[in-house]
Amino acid sequence: MGPSLRSRLLRATARPILLLLGLLGLVLFSPLIGPVPIPWQQGLSILFHQTTGGFLGGSDCSGMVPAPRCAIWVEIVWGARVPAVLLAVLVGAALGLSGGALQGVFRNPLADPFLLGLSSGATLGAAAAFAVTFGLVSAGKLSGGEQALLLPGAAFAGGLVPGLVVLLAALRRTRATGTLLLTGVSLNFLFSAALSIMMLYYQRIDIQVTFWLLGGFTLANWTNDGLVLSVLLVAGLAIVLHGRVLNLLQLGEEVAQSLGSDPPRVIRRVVLLATVTTAIAVAFAGIIGFVGLVGPHIVRRMVGFDYRRVLPLSAAAGAAFLLVAWDVAQVVIPNVVIPVGIPTAVVGSMFFLYLLYRRTPSSGRPGASG
Repeated sequence: MGPSLRSRLLRATARPILLLLGLLGLVLFSPLIGPVPIPWQQGLSILFHQTTGGFLGGSDCSGMVPAPRCAIWVEIVWGARVPAVLLAVLVGAALGLSGGALQGVFRNPLADPFLLGLSSGATLGAAAAFAVTFGLVSAGKLSGGEQALLLPGAAFAGGLVPGLVVLLAALRRTRATGTLLLTGVSLNFLFSAALSIMMLYYQRIDIQVTFWLLGGFTLANWTNDGLVLSVLLVAGLAIVLHGRVLNLLQLGEEVAQSLGSDPPRVIRRVVLLATVTTAIAVAFAGIIGFVGLVGPHIVRRMVGFDYRRVLPLSAAAGAAFLLVAWDVAQVVIPNVVIPVGIPTAVVGSMFFLYLLYRRTPSSGRPGASG
């Protein structure tokens, strides 16, 4: 084995390990950040004590600060921040994984989970839930807890609709992937128009829908985190298992078919799985853009274009990117937590422009110079 090959193998192994270690560090560090200042020593003590249940020794902050203050800190760190951090990890992983899968299916490096209209469909479902429940909550016929259950359900159903339409279009084996992509773009505009009409007619839901469009983790709790994790484990594992056939698809549908693959069937399955994965993320976190675009590109620069590695690492990169954005959203303005969709949009839009206009003379992809 030559020195250059050994060096490449070392980098290909070291970079994913560094990514996973960085994600682990973010998971431990992020619960210590928030508008309520908590000393990091006490914060780490609370995390260690609550995670281990006290079996490995240590204690919460009761011996360091007065008991009432310690109880408040435990509730903030373990009851509020940790579920939000875990939901950010799950949502980022879902969006990163879906983005990598769709970029592989459409063979387009600029493809994104929200390009198929999933975001506008989910937002329309959420807006319908807001409109229906607003009067019921005001009249006392519906509790806030019941509304909190109805909202993600309506958003999940709305997010499935455009994905299922694209899936129906893919049933015709003669449909080109470009046609399916443009179908999703058209649905995006159609649902956006319907959303605008609803917001004009029901102006009382304008603020709620606006916050939904900016994304956040206000629905984070242990129950919701468990639900998102369950869906992500099933659908996400199924997506990862398509890594080999996505590699074949990059050679062209005709070549992939000659090598024993069934490209139309692969496209339908991956689009369906990516739709479910994106819909569950949007249902509990709102619209958080560009995570599915940035994550897979970071991974491809680290490990190349083998989708057997790109897909699982895209989940890790998406989770890390969203956690960093969440941390920034909490500290960029003192005592104010801005919606997490704002920092992801700022970074993601600049990254998108970089991908669009970067000079790659040897490539025919967008951004290549003639």
